[in-house]
Amino acid sequence: MFKTGKRLEVDLTDGRLQAGAIDPDAVHRWLGGRALNVATLLARLHGPIDPLGPDNILLFSCGLLTGSGAPSSSRLHINAVSPLTGMLGSSNIGGHVAEWLADSGYACISVRGAADRPVFLEVDSTGARLRDARDLWELDTHEIEPALATRLGGDDFTALSIGPAGAHRMRFACIVSERDHVAGRTGLGAVMGAKNLKAIVVRKPARRKRRALWAHGRAAVADYLRQVLQSPDFCIYAELGGAGYVRWADDNGLVGVRNFHQTHFDRAAAIDGARLKEARQRSRGCAHCPVQCKAVLKFTEGRLVGKTAFRPEFEPMLNLGAKCGLDDIQAIVHLDNLCTRLGLDSTSAGTAIAFAMDLNRQGMLPGDLKKGMDLSWGSSDSMVELIEQMARGKGLGGILAQGVRRAARQFGPEAERYAAHVKGLELSAYHPAALLGSALGYAISSRGGDYNNIYASLEHRWTAEQALSAFGTDRALDPGSYEGKAQLVRRAVLVNIMMDSLGICKVPALSMIGTFDLANEARLAAALTGWPLDAAGLFERAEKTAAAERLINLRCGLVAADDTLPEMFFSGDGPKLERSGLQRMVRDFYQAMDWTADGKLKAYDVGRLEAAVAALA
Repeated sequence: MFKTGKRLEVDLTDGRLQAGAIDPDAVHRWLGGRALNVATLLARLHGPIDPLGPDNILLFSCGLLTGSGAPSSSRLHINAVSPLTGMLGSSNIGGHVAEWLADSGYACISVRGAADRPVFLEVDSTGARLRDARDLWELDTHEIEPALATRLGGDDFTALSIGPAGAHRMRFACIVSERDHVAGRTGLGAVMGAKNLKAIVVRKPARRKRRALWAHGRAAVADYLRQVLQSPDFCIYAELGGAGYVRWADDNGLVGVRNFHQTHFDRAAAIDGARLKEARQRSRGCAHCPVQCKAVLKFTEGRLVGKTAFRPEFEPMLNLGAKCGLDDIQAIVHLDNLCTRLGLDSTSAGTAIAFAMDLNRQGMLPGDLKKGMDLSWGSSDSMVELIEQMARGKGLGGILAQGVRRAARQFGPEAERYAAHVKGLELSAYHPAALLGSALGYAISSRGGDYNNIYASLEHRWTAEQALSAFGTDRALDPGSYEGKAQLVRRAVLVNIMMDSLGICKVPALSMIGTFDLANEARLAAALTGWPLDAAGLFERAEKTAAAERLINLRCGLVAADDTLPEMFFSGDGPKLERSGLQRMVRDFYQAMDWTADGKLKAYDVGRLEAAVAALA
């Protein structure tokens, strides 16, 4: 029989820990991961709260298939109210932590309240306990693992931890595992810091016999694995990681360069992942993943000679590189690794630095904040200094670490024109004027300006025939056309929700297999659980989750006017969007989701959602 695991309820205010079963009907209705978290938040939060206060609830949930042995199913989803947006915060992490948590018998952990001193949570198959972390509080995310090994008497564990940025409650602090697996977006590391929670430690469990896999799922697993291995993108990801697509993105004019003023970087070839091929010492990655898209680097020359480093992914290569006008690939590696060590989201950090450099270029940055730093494009030494300031809330970096929306308000109305964010979350690497599906995705994403929450790679992967069949027009694939984008993005939204709920990584599922029809995932889930799951049922659950996310955001203060892009993309000297075109796409998206014309849920839908989450309150 397929086991779904227990929920661990943690109240840090009084130190109470309680483990219990999750309502079986709720699991069938919401599956796991992102959907289960969102349903729980909807049941327990009913209006705006202080994201850094004790009332915020921090949720960690394994995907439904995590621990089943399914390929690339090692993802853990994390949710809370975001310190950057004040709305739904959402992030996702791989490695081994979700696998080991599931094998220890837990499907999810719910953390509320705040401890009166720094603590860490230790979890294993026998139970859970809170332990003192006062001596660990200021350690970075690389220092914490050996320190925990000393404390625990061995290294048979993995951990989710925060660095100094989280400890100092910087609003885009991230959560890190195994030194380079990162839950980066929406500032959930700051929520851990506000709760005085330094880490969640999961002990390595005894290996579990996966009878469901071998009895029922072998054929489905083999078929899914075959599709991943036969993808033409497999070798690129396995050899170069996401960093291997930098030059491709620039060749196609997709990159936000120098704070989005251009879409081509004349030095893109210098920062493509192919330049790191000779430095790759060994590949690494997540449990049960055939791709192993991460890598340990060793350089034989340059600023990192003799040092161990980790290869950045696609987003940090561009957000710390082209977006800031930086063409030194070793400097980008160093900056990305520094962000991870200090516990900062590299996407938000890179975008905030680009914002500061843009203001400096235009004479809009107060001189007393620069303290002698060279803030011209590509000044890597100043970027290092700003990142170190960000992590501890000092100087100009401390202002930027509150997010570009808040920082721009300090610098005046004109500065707000150059703050690249949606709903307070800094934009990721793609330029919205270059890919209109991504522009719509930025505008309507439930967590703010981010590509990976939508991951609409079908926009540049699908054939015209596929688009015509699915969306009624092949113009949906035209990057400069406003037509058909609402249906395309709706499909991407729902498929992404389901990947995050099943616990399957988007790289093999959406960048390699790329069917976006959930048929493969439904076969896999049905075979491994024994439940009567099909693609239609998965889409139905994803629609319900999307509605729940929208309702949470509406209750946190979202209005339809927030579903837009910054003024910099409608006027100024960079590539531009048509304001009326974006507004039309947003209205079409509301219609495609069966929401009202002003982006609200219909009364009947609200009632159905409230009934569907009642058991999780």
